[in-house]
Amino acid sequence: MGERLYHASRAAREVFRRADEVLETKLSRLCFEGPKEELERTINQQPATFVISIAWLEALRERFAALDRKLQPHVLAGHSMGEFTAAVAAGSLDFEEGLLLVRERGKAMDDAGQENPGGMASILGLHEDTVAEICEEARGDDGYVGIATLNCEGQNVISGAVEPLKRAMAAAQAAGARKVIRLPITIASHSPLMQRASDRMNNWLEHFPPREPEAPVVGNINGDVLRSESEVHAELRDQLTSIVRWQRGVERMQEMGADLFVEVGPGNVLTKLVRRIDPETKVVSLSDERSGLLSERFDIVESATR
Repeated sequence: MGERLYHASRAAREVFRRADEVLETKLSRLCFEGPKEELERTINQQPATFVISIAWLEALRERFAALDRKLQPHVLAGHSMGEFTAAVAAGSLDFEEGLLLVRERGKAMDDAGQENPGGMASILGLHEDTVAEICEEARGDDGYVGIATLNCEGQNVISGAVEPLKRAMAAAQAAGARKVIRLPITIASHSPLMQRASDRMNNWLEHFPPREPEAPVVGNINGDVLRSESEVHAELRDQLTSIVRWQRGVERMQEMGADLFVEVGPGNVLTKLVRRIDPETKVVSLSDERSGLLSERFDIVESATR
């Protein structure tokens, strides 16, 4: 993960070097060599994804600079942990601050998962109202389950304690869901089971207080536009226990005039979601092998500066 970028971009190499130095560990080696099981652990996966996302961002800035242009996003957003990436991209946090916060976020979530085991499941093909009703009926004395992410119409994720989650999955299947997939994690992200993790993040955000963003950031919780230090702080604190309303955020960015979306990070999940939300919107993933930053077909620099 990220190795091809490392060899292609001096700016990206510098990001990996700084990350290894800040964390006092060879995160870059874990990204490039694995093992996969170790990389997928929450406490490693979150810093790794954050670092690679910033590496892609710096590589894009490097490409703009080579053409004597400056990358100036109109608005920024991130999905879940990606909100920390967006905060760094907006200048609300330094890279080092964001990295340390993400590392502690992973630790806090891992500890919360040990204390209150849970899980998550993707439900495809049901309206969010139906999913919400299913979750409400599945709750019981043995715990909570509820919607964790509203990604786009018909693609939602639920999160909660193990037994209520199983009941909700079965009920969704019975209600005609096209597909119900248990995700390979034991943490109930974006649910009340993460409250202690959220409290710990608040303490860390007090230690590394965000600054006023240089460009507006659209949050996950309500699709609000974050323009102040206090708004960014509250978003990064409360997102652990709140629903990720990604579709609402994308629509808000479009209302603000965004007509070109660039996914900065490993993979193309958000690119696919934006296309499902609005098939007419121009969107590209930087890591895409056919049309991304390292491909011959990449044309975002010119498109974004005409």
